[in-house]
Amino acid sequence: MDFTFTEEQQAAVEAAKAVFADVAPDSVPSPALTPGAVADEFDRPLWARLAASDLLSLVLAEEHGGAGLDTIALCLVLREAARVLARVPLLEHCATAMAVQAHGSPELASALLPGAGRGTLVLTAAAHGRSGHDGAELAVTARREEADGDWVLDGTQTAVAWAQNADWIAVPAHTAQDGAVLALVPRGAEGLVIAEQFSTSGERLGELTLDGVRVPAAYLIGAPGAWDGLRRLLATGTCALALGLGEAVLAMTSQYTGKREQFGHPVATFQAVAVQAADRYIDLRAMEATLWQAAWRLDAATGGAGGPLPSAGDVCVAKIWASEGVRRVVQTAQHLHGGFGADTDYPLHRYHAWAKQLELQLGPAAAHEEALGDLLAAHPLS
Repeated sequence: MDFTFTEEQQAAVEAAKAVFADVAPDSVPSPALTPGAVADEFDRPLWARLAASDLLSLVLAEEHGGAGLDTIALCLVLREAARVLARVPLLEHCATAMAVQAHGSPELASALLPGAGRGTLVLTAAAHGRSGHDGAELAVTARREEADGDWVLDGTQTAVAWAQNADWIAVPAHTAQDGAVLALVPRGAEGLVIAEQFSTSGERLGELTLDGVRVPAAYLIGAPGAWDGLRRLLATGTCALALGLGEAVLAMTSQYTGKREQFGHPVATFQAVAVQAADRYIDLRAMEATLWQAAWRLDAATGGAGGPLPSAGDVCVAKIWASEGVRRVVQTAQHLHGGFGADTDYPLHRYHAWAKQLELQLGPAAAHEEALGDLLAAHPLS
């Protein structure tokens, strides 16, 4: 197996580095430190630069104005975004676009994907609630009207990232006949109410209340596996964000301990400090290995030279490592920085708040360990 990145994937990394080069770490602190300190909007100028660099259309097919790249390329770009805590809905936007491209109707694809690639339409997904594989645990229900064929959505979905800023929201729903489906709902749809919630990182989230929201049949994705595929893609992208954030934090820690002196020597030369940093480096390498395995499996799950391959287990393993690893990295960084790490004028506390959000996003390690156990019970290793 060749894990070397392709020229196209490497070009995407270089483009991302150029776009994010002048982005300073986010200035929104944790609400626990500064209650009410929340930004109302994401970084629109940065969003425009991402669009101009063709990074928003990276995973779209050429027929929709994209480069036709894969999940690995997206994760490489997300890794760069997380290094600077870029405040853009890059993961949710691109993952939703990929779901529409793979499973949506031609009408839905033509309506959303060209604008999504140009950045004039912003997409997000309501993916943070509970979900069974058949959709039975989803909090939103969908029923079809016999008169006109439209679908009607009812229920509540919590913790929707960028809900106040997105133009379209992919809402998973449970139907009596078809299990889990995805409905693309415009933010201004009649019957949709968005209440404010706040994340650990200080960002606004949205609680969606859907009361008789009508969705045309062409804007509902009922393909088997579409919802599970989107959720796994979002989980894998979250692992990429955790990796980029963790690498930035370890670099900050290395620079600080190399300059900070005690007893006439840099603290980085002390064995206890070096061992802790080495342990965190090992965490990051494990996070990286499991991330690329999961991303590769997601792409292979759609078919290819080796045929379709299962991805659920690999995504669980990647998210377990990402959740546990990023937590350990930021905790060690805080410890080795001492009181300086808690200074709100220094960016480490922002990375810590974002890391906690990524640790819990789409389920903490324990939830994915339980899911992995269920998978192994259903399909025991030979």
